[in-house]
Amino acid sequence: MEWRWLPSSIRRWCVGEENWVDSRTVYIGHREPPLGTDAYILQRYPDNRIVSSKYTFWNFIPKNLFEQFRRIANFYFLIIFLVQLIIDTPTSPITSGLPLFFVITVTAIKQGYEDWLRHKADNAVNQCPVHIIQDGKVVQKQSRKLRVGDIVMTKENETFPCDMVFLSSSSDDGTCFVTTASLDGESSTKTYQAVQDTKALRTEAEVDTLNATIECEQPQPDLYNFVGRINIYHETEEPIARPLGSENVLLRGATLKNTQNIYGVAIYTGMETKMALNYQSKSQKRSAVEKSMNVFLIVYLCILISKALITTVLKYMWQSDSFRDEPWFNMKTPTERQRNKFLSSFTDFLAFMVLFNYIIPVSMYVTVEMQKFLGSYFISWDEDMFDNEICEGPIVNTSDLNEELGQVEYVFTDKTGTLTENNMEFIECCIDGHVHVEHSLSNGQSFYSNAAIDFIDAPAGIADQERKELFFRALCLCHTVQIKREDQIDYEKQHQNGRSSVYISSSPDEIALVEGVKRHGFTFLQIKDNFMELENPEGEVERYELLQILNFDSVRRRMSVIVRSQTGEIILFCKGADSSIFPRVKEGKLDMIRQRVQQNAVEGLRTLCVAYKFLTCEEYDTIHTVLQNAKLALQERDRKLAEAYDVVERDLDLLGATAVEDRLQDKAAETVEALQKAGMKVWVLTGDKMETATATCYACKLFRRNTQLFELTTKRIEEQSLHDVLFDLNRTILRQSDSLPRDSYSGFSQNDLHDYGLIIDGATLSRVMKPANNGSSSNYKDLFLEICRNCSGVLCCRMAPLQKAQIVKLIKSSKEHPITLAIGDGANDVSMILEAHVGIGILGKEGRQAARNSDYCVPKFKHLKKLLLVHGHYYYIRISQLVQYFFYKNVCFIFPQFLYQFFCGFSQQPLYDTAYLTLYNISFTSLPILLYSLLEQHVSTDVLKRNPALYRDIAKNSLLCWKLFLYWTFLGVFDAVVFFFGAYFLFDNSTMTTNGQLMRANSNMIFGNWTYGTLVFTVLVFTVTLKLALDTHHWTWINHFVIWGSLLFYIIFSLLWGGIIWPFLNYQRMYYVFMQMLSTGPAWLGIILLITISLLPDVVKKVICRQLWPTATEKLQDFLRQSKKDRESEFTPLAPPQSSTYTNNIHRSHQQTSSVSPPNSRKVTCTYWAEDDYCNHPSLFDYSNNRHIFVASGLETAV
Repeated sequence: MEWRWLPSSIRRWCVGEENWVDSRTVYIGHREPPLGTDAYILQRYPDNRIVSSKYTFWNFIPKNLFEQFRRIANFYFLIIFLVQLIIDTPTSPITSGLPLFFVITVTAIKQGYEDWLRHKADNAVNQCPVHIIQDGKVVQKQSRKLRVGDIVMTKENETFPCDMVFLSSSSDDGTCFVTTASLDGESSTKTYQAVQDTKALRTEAEVDTLNATIECEQPQPDLYNFVGRINIYHETEEPIARPLGSENVLLRGATLKNTQNIYGVAIYTGMETKMALNYQSKSQKRSAVEKSMNVFLIVYLCILISKALITTVLKYMWQSDSFRDEPWFNMKTPTERQRNKFLSSFTDFLAFMVLFNYIIPVSMYVTVEMQKFLGSYFISWDEDMFDNEICEGPIVNTSDLNEELGQVEYVFTDKTGTLTENNMEFIECCIDGHVHVEHSLSNGQSFYSNAAIDFIDAPAGIADQERKELFFRALCLCHTVQIKREDQIDYEKQHQNGRSSVYISSSPDEIALVEGVKRHGFTFLQIKDNFMELENPEGEVERYELLQILNFDSVRRRMSVIVRSQTGEIILFCKGADSSIFPRVKEGKLDMIRQRVQQNAVEGLRTLCVAYKFLTCEEYDTIHTVLQNAKLALQERDRKLAEAYDVVERDLDLLGATAVEDRLQDKAAETVEALQKAGMKVWVLTGDKMETATATCYACKLFRRNTQLFELTTKRIEEQSLHDVLFDLNRTILRQSDSLPRDSYSGFSQNDLHDYGLIIDGATLSRVMKPANNGSSSNYKDLFLEICRNCSGVLCCRMAPLQKAQIVKLIKSSKEHPITLAIGDGANDVSMILEAHVGIGILGKEGRQAARNSDYCVPKFKHLKKLLLVHGHYYYIRISQLVQYFFYKNVCFIFPQFLYQFFCGFSQQPLYDTAYLTLYNISFTSLPILLYSLLEQHVSTDVLKRNPALYRDIAKNSLLCWKLFLYWTFLGVFDAVVFFFGAYFLFDNSTMTTNGQLMRANSNMIFGNWTYGTLVFTVLVFTVTLKLALDTHHWTWINHFVIWGSLLFYIIFSLLWGGIIWPFLNYQRMYYVFMQMLSTGPAWLGIILLITISLLPDVVKKVICRQLWPTATEKLQDFLRQSKKDRESEFTPLAPPQSSTYTNNIHRSHQQTSSVSPPNSRKVTCTYWAEDDYCNHPSLFDYSNNRHIFVASGLETAV
């Protein structure tokens, strides 16, 4: 039928071509291609308008309400509010509606204001001017009017308005320099290349004459990959097709630097730009505290339903007696008596649900969100975590996981750039088995040679000079280093001759190699017009035509270049990891070079192997055709290029290897040691070779001299089956571990903290993870996990990025379900960062991809110590106390209401006034716990850093376990019983007046329903507030102001609420109730007595537990408290060694030096330490059987 074309036409017209084709065609300058070529198809793309806002003026209210009521708590209270409106309930709808309205309104105002700021920012961006080439002239337009296909001119220091293909620039070589800090955070300047056939177009008129089309992929969020090709049409020649990659694409948000102007054609605009596509957030991670909180809410919901069900049943049982059916003043009408029993019982059930619904704290969610949001600023403001070298501090990308930082059990860390500085220094090279270094060592003395390189293992004249020069030429040519002016330098190094290298590259290894070769006479000069220039030791300039670049990737682990020399020789130079080069070598002194590579790896040096081969013209033509076809492919380009590279990089001649040193980061070893003492398992996941990674693990104290290492590597698997190796390791570890006492958290022996270590490589891990035909892989995984569980440290080497994520997922899904943390600095770490419960990015030198995809960013690995041991510790304790306290105070609040039903004939009569029901969670008790959850410090920051073992006290979500949850719940029930029956029995001696009120004997106090409820509520507010005050360890003026101010506010409000006739109320049941209650002595005595009785059991319990079963934190608190008292007593200071100097932290300006006591002295030695002097006392926590050691201000003294 003719109308079948309608759906496809609508889809084309409304949603664009990209939704039904895999690629797009862009016509440069909107110029049609010549006749006889590709057909001109008009395509519609979105304009360049950026929309980061979430709402519009018309959809804000419905959309915001829909999103807020998707939360279970908000939806629950909405249902309660609607029930109160529909049926006759004991409480006013205001009691549920007002708190809900307050929460919804505050959230809506916050989100509306944030969205208004986004609208404002969008308008500023969309209306900024851009320059477009039309009819050979520059025309200025607003950014939002830019279209796909427009030719855009961008000037220096301007931001690119859209994603565009780079056509030409003011530079002769067709390059431009760009900073992408707003995209990926990298502040270094990057070099981009114009299309080879269009870089000569320098003026507006020349660019406007270009007749070409661009075929490219549909918009993708990946900032670092692009697949496309450009077809350039000439009148007399065949169209020329050139491949386009990420080096030819300038992204929106990047800034042009040190280039006068450039021309580009828009290919992605508006919300299709890569920057806009990266607006979407990562998958939501939920903390263990949030999961516990949801479980507790379900428990309390069950309690609520049980209460409503019990009271409903008891009501009808009570009314089954005809004498108790209805009182004379509330007789049912005939219509009410004929109502359906089931319907009336269901209505009563809903009424009781409404009456008891306050046990579910609606304000807890808001308080938790505010605590997380405001608490995250303490991380950003931490000056100790600010790095002066890069002038950056920690960054919080999400505040939802603050408390998860205090629950980490496994730490997975990258090696290069994370544990090490990623600042490479060229150490040596091995050419054909002969080692070349900058100087030689003899009897511990350094002898620097006038020559650049010494042969330390071969007599002079033996080495092949041509092979040596070919090796250095390979290092000078096989790289992607760019030459930059001094104001564009990324890694600048000053040398002894006063000259400065101005090399920049995304890889510090390449810069180190080029710098090292430069010191030895071969200087890389520049790349110009596709020619690479270098200066040899004789001062002559050599030019090589750059034919092909086979870029490095983490799978191949190598890169190659194909160049043509001035003599016409075509050479392929290849460099990469030994595991990727050695299998492809057919000539060269393989065994000698392999031996040297292994020796360097053992010393912790990073090694690269260099190989080459000569190509004939015919071979190169074949290679060129294969590579060109792969580069021009729009579908599966990466796979086709990988296959082409595999064919080209074969039958190589091995030249030698290089050794580069990557130093360990400052305090990396101290941080790893602290994490292990805190009970965390530390795993190192790296792509480096085993020997290099092992040396680094020893340096960072993951492994120690007494660590017994077990290897699970390919070499061992070749000698013995995987099944046998796993069972042997498991049997060995378990047999030896059974004889040693083990710690329940970390698995470390108390006598020997670092006992076992495991090393596994990527190939073996693949076999462990790979499902077998008989389905036995799960058994291998279980054995592997059992082995790892008993090791203090695990090293995984030769790991691909995907394998890193698999390791993290394997540990996450184990039966213990531990909390994992992954930390890294490079793009190869992104997968494991996203997989772990908490992802930490290092603001390092391998770009900002890891930082952009992480939950938190820190400048250096050493900052992880304070992030976990201090901030994580505080956050977990604070939010755990917040959650437990909220449930506790709501049990105290609503359980007296439940008890009251037994004394009012289950008539659903509320115990508290409507105002108290409404404001209890909003005003009277909310602010003190919020400030507590932001400021509480049970011990000082310094003590937490010096005593990592305190982290174990809060492991395994210990403060939100069922034991403590039930304790808080029963404590709330006990206090509620004391409130209710205490007030009941205190005023039991009363007489009934003629108007139905109770008159207290021997007093003038009228004791009625609202007076009784007000008395209970007053005791309730004071008790829960003072309970929080007793739990507070760290007092500031803010705590005093909020806690005592909340109590004062309650008193003032009650006086005003009951002391004034409010015209908008149709009832005045609280008039003068509060004043009358406080007008007599018994009320004051009763309030004080009930508060004391309520608080006493919790205080007694804490005292008993602190004396009999103290935690490590409580031991430390007692120790510090005692040390402060000892300041006032006389003492003989403990004498340090004669040569040492002790500097007190309190009086750092006064250094005191004491001599050792005489050998025969019988003087009793004792000492005291102030809190900020205290450092470490292992025996205090029962985590060490070593002798007692105090460490303070750098001084260690055996006691």
